[in-house]
Order: sequence, then structure tokens, then C-alpha cells
Amino acid sequence: MSELEPTADARETLLEKYRRGLVQVYTGNGKGKTTAAFGQALRAVGQGFRVCIIQFMKGRKYGEFLAAERCLPNLTVRLSGLDSFVMRDNPAPLDIELAKQGLALAREAVASGDYEMVILDEINVAVDFKLIPVAEVIDLIQTRPPAVDLILTGRYAPPEIIALADTVSEIHEIKHHYNAGIKDRAGIEY
Repeated sequence: MSELEPTADARETLLEKYRRGLVQVYTGNGKGKTTAAFGQALRAVGQGFRVCIIQFMKGRKYGEFLAAERCLPNLTVRLSGLDSFVMRDNPAPLDIELAKQGLALAREAVASGDYEMVILDEINVAVDFKLIPVAEVIDLIQTRPPAVDLILTGRYAPPEIIALADTVSEIHEIKHHYNAGIKDRAGIEY
């Protein structure tokens, strides 16, 4: 190696310094958006990244929350909702407050330098239900540190967020077991 060639450590430091974080959106009416985001988180954790997931409009410890808590110290999951459905046209004041708290947690996680990836699970639904303004989510996307990967999930992704994203995947329902009368169950829906 010549004196002008950077060491492996110096190359890695430069790569991290100039790494560009991506904005990804998983939307659509099909099952699997949260599952896809958790798969992306697992991939990132496997590469040594630290990941924070904020789950909007969810108050139950789903299987992925429990697995992260038990087995994945580099994966932090925070709940920001109740374990009940939100009324789209008449959300309870507590639902609005919890969504705002979730957005504050998201801002803190993104700005902290503690995470390479932040996932905002169901934030698109929270925006569509008018629990949080789309302008505040756009501001979060535009002001995040350049190296932070940001993933936004949920149905009804606003066009303004889609326009800012680097990758958008729309998951369409073709067939769902609910339509055959099969109820939700542990390990599949939660």
C-alpha cells in the first residue's frame, strides 16, 4: 500500500461520512407492509446497524416487538397508540396526542445519531386519519441527517411523501384469508 492510499479504516470512515440514506415507502391495501419493514430492519441489524421503529396507532406488543425485545438489542421498537381501532372521521383526542408523541419520538430518533435506520410504521395511516399533519412528516424527511435511512409504512401514502421517496412499493391485496372467515391469529397478524 502506498503512503497516499487510505487505510481500510479510513476508507470505511469516508464511506460512512458520504453514505446517502434512502427514503422508502411501503403502501397499498395488501397485507405485509409492516412485515416488509421489519424484514428490512432485520437485514440492517444483521449488518450491524442500529434501528428504531416507531409504531403509530398500535398499542399491542405484536410478535415482532416481542422478538426485538428478547433477541435483538440493536432493534428498538416504540409503541405510539392504543390497542384499539381509531375512528377515521372522529379520532379520540388521546389518539391524536399519541400520534403527536410518536412524531416527537421519530424526530428525536432521527436526529439523535443513535440509529442508522428509522422506521415509521403506519405513519401514512396516521396522516390520512389527520392525527398528524403531512407537512410535519415532510419536514422530518427533508431535515433528517443525510445518512439516515427512513422507512414509512401504511395504506394511503400521501402523494407528497411518495414524491420525496427513493423507493415506493405498493402492496395489493389479491386474496385475504379474512374473506374466507378465517380470524386473525398469533404469528400471522400479531
